[in-house]
Amino acid sequence: MRGRVLRTRQSIAYAIGTVAAAAFAAVLYTVLSGESVVTALTDLVTRALSTTF
Repeated sequence: MRGRVLRTRQSIAYAIGTVAAAAFAAVLYTVLSGESVVTALTDLVTRALSTTF
């Protein structure tokens, strides 16, 4: 019985970790796909490529 309880707790912990990772990915996607971030990255790359040495 103790082994079954331990496996159940491990499964619950795994499920919580998976949900937390998915939520973090959703927030990260929302932030990184925002217009201000895309504009800032585009400007950064444009400036880096147009710099003369």
